[in-house]
Formats: sequence, structure tokens, C-alpha cells
Amino acid sequence: MDELTILAVAAVIVVVAVTSFSDRVGVAAPILLVIVGVGLSLVPGVPTVTMNPDVILDVVLPLLLYAAAVNMPARDFRRDLGAISALSVVLVVVSAFAVGLLIWWLLPDLGFAAAVALGAVVSPPDAVAATSIGKRLGLPGRLVTILEGEGLVNDATALVVLRSAVVATAGAISVGGVLADFGYAVVVAVVIGIVVGWVSIQIRARLEQPVTSTAISLVVPFIAFMPAEHLEASGVLAVVVAGIVTGIKSPRLLSSQARVSERTNWRTVLLLLEHGVFLVLGLQIALLVDEEEEAHLSVGGALALGLLVTVVLFVIRFAFVAPMITVMARQQERAQGKSQWYDSARERLENHPDASQQRITRLRHMMTRRQADASFFSHEGIGKRGGFVIAWSGMRGVVTVAAAQTLPEDLPYRPQLILIAFTVAVVTLVVQGGTLPLLIRILGIRGTDEEEMQRELTRLINTLAEASEDLLESPALHRNDGEPFSEKILEMARKRTRKLPESVSTETLQVWTTARQEQQELQRKLLEAQQDALLDAQASGVYRSQSIESAQQFLDRRNMLID
Repeated sequence: MDELTILAVAAVIVVVAVTSFSDRVGVAAPILLVIVGVGLSLVPGVPTVTMNPDVILDVVLPLLLYAAAVNMPARDFRRDLGAISALSVVLVVVSAFAVGLLIWWLLPDLGFAAAVALGAVVSPPDAVAATSIGKRLGLPGRLVTILEGEGLVNDATALVVLRSAVVATAGAISVGGVLADFGYAVVVAVVIGIVVGWVSIQIRARLEQPVTSTAISLVVPFIAFMPAEHLEASGVLAVVVAGIVTGIKSPRLLSSQARVSERTNWRTVLLLLEHGVFLVLGLQIALLVDEEEEAHLSVGGALALGLLVTVVLFVIRFAFVAPMITVMARQQERAQGKSQWYDSARERLENHPDASQQRITRLRHMMTRRQADASFFSHEGIGKRGGFVIAWSGMRGVVTVAAAQTLPEDLPYRPQLILIAFTVAVVTLVVQGGTLPLLIRILGIRGTDEEEMQRELTRLINTLAEASEDLLESPALHRNDGEPFSEKILEMARKRTRKLPESVSTETLQVWTTARQEQQELQRKLLEAQQDALLDAQASGVYRSQSIESAQQFLDRRNMLID
């Protein structure tokens, strides 16, 4: 067994162990993995680990972004598109040029374009640590959406700026050229992402086996990424758009079994990739220090510059978020006065003598959606405390280190620039990421009130029950062969439908949940006994292998229903 195989097996074991431990101590796994990686890199005898930046940026990053985009609620993304765009585009560009000016002032021999390239490397925050902490501590959903949305788009912005800055080091591009290149990269990427997302979900909807559907989903990120990169557009943005389109279409086009299978497989892939890259990031420290010593550069000087850049990035982010929160507060104030206006507008529409029924239905749907948006903005404000969390959640990650290693080999101070980027990533992850849970607790930020969530769930279940009742009473209801359903089956369905709202009402939800947990516990014990009996039957040799396998699949399906 070669060294690479041993390292891969050891890495998986470390990732699983640290992830399990992180759940118990309440610290985000990426932070612990970076610390473990740094510690292992300093142990004598541990092999030097090199991070191939092309593998990270061309393989790992598309997979991570696609998985996050598929699970991103498109409606929430649309509602906060302004804040997400400000953080992931404007702030990234501002940060890149501000850091570039600082580095150029301190290292004038480097050149302004190369300094901006470093600024682009350290400008995009990694949302993995922030959102994992936020979800575990129950941050409001809108805060998590903004952080996740920022993490989806900011890598695309940073990589486009980095590519333009590297080209500019040869003096072959102008300011107008940078803007044109950026616009081209965005437009082409969006078009490719929409096409790939729509075509792939149509193909998967026609596949009967969930396994084959999931297999297709694993290559969709690269089907979007590769043509976009070939056309010199933003491959990662194409991946994000394809993922969002897939997330919008999959509930209508994919079966529930296909979605469950895909979700399980993607969780496994993400666990290994998402956490594995943070372990590798920590292991890089020994290699980076060796490169510094071989280049006869001051390790302490590079670390000091990294700390200075970290402080500058935080100040810029804080200064940027503060006015953004002010704008969002004004948006909240405006939204609070719109709800009544939409009510009166709907009443005028219903009484309009010349409006057709089709137009009334279309306008009613549009006003309902806009009124829902207004209600969302008026009740889901971010506030200063939420803004402070956004400002503090500027942790850099593995993309920063990987992008730094794509800097041209002949660039002055290249090893030092890589160590600066590494310092920014590690310090922000450990310091800001490590203190973010404490900050959230001190600020007292909480998610949506549990009782309110229960009331909303009850309303939603009532809507679903009404749809079921309408279908059961419809004369058009019949079996696939055209024959009517038996009255006995219909009556059983009506009884279950009537009980559905009661089972999740505000008063009985907690009791129902407790009873459900007790029932699940009993069912698991019964299945464990059945599993033991099946193993004994298998060991006895009395039954055929096909019968044993069929019985095992039956137990596995029942186990899935319990979970």
C-alpha cells in the first residue's frame, strides 16, 4: 500500500473523528480540523502534504458550491439578492483593491497589479464555518441565507479579479478591459448555468432509478464548470446558477425517493470534501515555512503582514456592513407600510368592472407574492446585532490558500504572498470562527420563535389537508386504468386527511412529537430484534441468499421510514 493511500485513509479517519468530537464540544469542525492539521504538520515524521490548487479550484470547489446552491431556497436568495450582491461583489472588489494598495505600499517592488492579485486571493470569505456555527446555534434564517449566498457568489468575483490582475501584471489589460472581462464572465456563466441546470433536471426526471439520477447529479457541476472556463467565463458562477435552477425544479420533477437518495449521497461527499480540505489547509504550514526559508525570506515578516491584512479586511468589512444594515433597516420601515396598501389594491382589483378573470388571477398572484415579501422584510429585520454577526463572519478558507498557489511562479515575493494568504485564512478561522459562538450568545440573537413556527406549520398543514379534501371530492379522481377508487379506500383517506391538521396543531405538536419519538424508539428496538433474527437465519444456512437479501432490503426500507 503506497503512501498516498495511507494518507487518504488516515485523513478520512481524522475527519470523521474530529467531526464527531466537534458536535460534542460545540466548536465548528472546520476550525478544529485546521488546528489539528497545523499540529500534525509540526510533528516530526508526518509526511509533507502539498495542496494541488487545480484540484481544489477545478474539482472540489464546483462540488461544494453546487451542493450548497441546490439547497439554497431560491425565494430567500431572491429576497436578499441586494445584500448578497453587495457582500459578494462590491465588498470583494473593494477589499481586493484596498489590500492591494496596502501591499503595494509596503512592497513597492511587487507592482500594483500583483498586489491586487493578492488582495483578490484574500478577499472572499468562506461561509462553511460561519453557517455551520449559525445553524447549530439557531441563528435567524435570513442571516444564514445572507452568509450562504455570499459564500456562493464571492468566489466567482474573487477569481475573476484574480485572473484579470494576473493578466495585468504583464501590462496587457486596462480598467475598461477589466470591466468588460467581468461583465462577459458573469453573463456567459449565467447563461451556461441556466441551460445546464434545466437540461440536467429534465434528463434526471426521466430516469426511473434514483441511483442513476444521483450519478448524473455528481457530474452536473463539471458539465457547467468546464464549458464556462473554456469560454473564459466564471466556471464557479455557472455551477452556482445550475445548482439554483436544479433546486427550484427538483421538487416538481424528481421523485421523493430520488431526492432522499441524492441528499444522502451528497452529504457523504460534502463531509469528506468540505472538512478534508480544512485538514489539508492546516497540514500546509510545514511546507510553507520550508519554502519561506529556502527563499531566504523572513517568516516573521510574512506573518506580521498576514496579521495586518487580517485587521484591514475586518475593518473594511465592518465599515461596509454598517451602512448596508442602515439601508436594510430603511427597507424594513418601507415594507411595514406596504401590507395595507396591497390589501386595498386587491380589493380594488376584485371590484374592477373591466378586468378579466385571467388577469385578476395573475395580478392577485403577483400581489400576494409582493405582499409576502413586504411581510418578510417587515418581520425579519437584521438589526445592528445581526449586522455585527455578518461583519464578524468574514472567515477565509481553503479557496484563499488554493488561489494563492496559482500565482505566477516568477512573481516577486511569491512564497511570502502565499504565507500571507495562509495566515489570513488560519487567523480568521481560528480567531473569528472560534469566538463567533460566544459573540452570538452575548448578543442574544435567536431564531424564529418556536410557537410562531408551530402556528405557521399548522396553517401550512391545513392548506395541504384542504388540497387533499378537494381531490377526494373531485369527480375526476380515478385510478390509472380509468376505474374509480372503492368507497372504502376513499373513506379511509378522508379520515386520515381530517386527522392531519389535528396531529400538528399548536396545542398537540409537542405531545405528538414526544409520542412520535417514543414510537420510533420502540420501532428501532423491534427492528434490531428482527435484524438479529435475520443474521441468525443467515448463519444457519437454511435460507437462500436471495431470500436473505430481499429480507434485508425490506428491513432497510422500514428503517428509512422510521428515520
